[in-house]
Amino acid sequence: MSLRALHSAGTGMNAYSFNLDVIANNLANASTTAFKKSRTNFEDLYYEHIKPPGAPDQQGLPAPIGIEVGLGTRVAGTEGDFTQGSLRQTTQQLDLAITGDGFFRVQDPTGIDLYTRAGTFTVNANGDVVLGTADVSRLLADGLNIPQDALDLTISGDGVVAVRTAGNNQLQQVGNIELTRFINPQGLLRVGENLFQETDASGQAQQGIPGQDGLGTLKQGFLEDSNVEPVRELVDLIKSQRNFELNTQVVQAADQLLQLVANIRRF
Repeated sequence: MSLRALHSAGTGMNAYSFNLDVIANNLANASTTAFKKSRTNFEDLYYEHIKPPGAPDQQGLPAPIGIEVGLGTRVAGTEGDFTQGSLRQTTQQLDLAITGDGFFRVQDPTGIDLYTRAGTFTVNANGDVVLGTADVSRLLADGLNIPQDALDLTISGDGVVAVRTAGNNQLQQVGNIELTRFINPQGLLRVGENLFQETDASGQAQQGIPGQDGLGTLKQGFLEDSNVEPVRELVDLIKSQRNFELNTQVVQAADQLLQLVANIRRF
């Protein structure tokens, strides 16, 4: 009876409520450097087969259609969109953007390798290049150190880092920056602070020189913006809200039918 409708509508309300959470997170990070938006994938639930297709009809022939009813929907998963965000020019020599595929590898104080596309790098008191954050200092995993007397710094597209020091007009190479790619970046674990962690689903990290083996190139003095499109997110927000409202109307309709059944009197 209407109990199926109540259950199906309830699963719809729960799924669209979750989708609203995902959209809210996308919009909240519309200005977050190198943020990659997510989308919600849905799937229908188990079906109750009252009469399966192909069952013998009254004439003994296989019926072309059956009688079945679904029991709602659920969230199948959230999938990250790793398309390139637009590049924004800055005035910082250690701001880096990746044009193409790849991640920067940084080292957490716990010793775990983490990955990011947010190239907001700076130097600490020892001259080590670290990811700019006020909470935890994470070293660029390539172990890059900038001399204290460096006056100018240049980073080429293939990751070669060179500096010009006081009293020396010649550029001196001080290190290289490599990039990392994954066969399935959607399988990376988001840990916050613009960081990702390798999982079994992402596959093993493949490290290499920028511009080679499918890796992107570096662009000094630029940062990658979020790939969130606010207009599209607002459209999805309205659709999700309307779908939630429709499911609430189904709950009300099913509840009214159950009330009619409960109020039937025998004469």
